[in-house]
Amino acid sequence: MTPIKPPKKTTPLERIAIKSTGWVGSTNSLIVHTALFFGIFALRLFDVRTEEILLILTTAVSLEAIYLAIFIQMTVNRNTQSLEEVEEDIEEIAEDVVGLEKDIDELQEDIVELAEDDEAEEAEEEKTKKSLQKIETILIQLTLEIEKIKQQQTRD
Repeated sequence: MTPIKPPKKTTPLERIAIKSTGWVGSTNSLIVHTALFFGIFALRLFDVRTEEILLILTTAVSLEAIYLAIFIQMTVNRNTQSLEEVEEDIEEIAEDVVGLEKDIDELQEDIVELAEDDEAEEAEEEKTKKSLQKIETILIQLTLEIEKIKQQQTRD
């Protein structure tokens, strides 16, 4: 199991709490605690009375439970604070997204306006082109009529 690494801005006691809670949740902790329990009960082989063994065991386990509860609560508090910071970041990101949505809406409106302007310009260009074609046709007809008149005058 990968050991839990404490965050950078922690006090020495907080680092101990984080490492302790990480270690207690490991397989190594299970093995060490099992060995200690067997070791304490093995004191019976050295003529230590059962009452004394239970007293030592109860005291040790109670003290360990107290410290573990404190260390775990410190870790929970730290994680809660970290989650609050993440929530603030998420809120800021959400605000940024709303701003981006507004910008995108404005860009879409600009694109629609540009497309409409392009259509209007194309229609105007088509109208101008048709007008120029009409003028060209009329000029050709006039030129032809002038040529006819010149030919008639030269005949006469």
